[in-house]
Amino acid sequence: MNPYLVAVLWAIVGAAGGSLVRWGSVRLARLEELEPGAKWWQRYGPPVLSAAVFAVYALQITSLPLLLVRSIFVLVLVQVIFFDFEHHLILDRVMFPAMVLALLVSISPLIISRLGLWQQPWWVGIAVGVGAGLLFLLLGVAGSALFKAEALGFGDVKLALFMGLLLGWPYTVTALFYGVLLAAVGAIAFIVTHRSMKGTIAYGPYLAAGAILMLLQLP
Repeated sequence: MNPYLVAVLWAIVGAAGGSLVRWGSVRLARLEELEPGAKWWQRYGPPVLSAAVFAVYALQITSLPLLLVRSIFVLVLVQVIFFDFEHHLILDRVMFPAMVLALLVSISPLIISRLGLWQQPWWVGIAVGVGAGLLFLLLGVAGSALFKAEALGFGDVKLALFMGLLLGWPYTVTALFYGVLLAAVGAIAFIVTHRSMKGTIAYGPYLAAGAILMLLQLP
């Protein structure tokens, strides 16, 4: 089948998945007693971003099972991006099931050879996930002590743990680097648009974007 046709078809699937993500996020927000927004980027951002990412993934990943699994994780990360931008919150209801799924994928070579996302020993994802989570926990504690304000929330810690489980070594490090770089750009944009250095930015969306970029580059 023509790869561009596959990309278009998978983009349609991505748009549908992104719409489902938005629908679920609205209901999750209400469970958290939060009021979901109705701005254009909040409503249309998830399906548009999901469609674009799905199309790129379809052009680069030829294995259908691998494309399906990685696309599911993309939807998780898209949910994190838009929910954290909107509410400055990364939900346990999203992260814990995603961690379990990432863990199952990471240990899958124990059951079916070479089914894992990154073709590494089964324990690598667990070790990197725990390490990334502890690193962000330490950074959060140190930042709070230094600046007398919350530097990194526990949602960011859980997101880093999830990224470690999902990406393994050394891909998690690269994804975190992408996230830090994108966050720096976001901070500069915030300062320019608000003409002030006061305020905070949601860090999770940039980490999640870094994971999306890295997930495409896994072998």
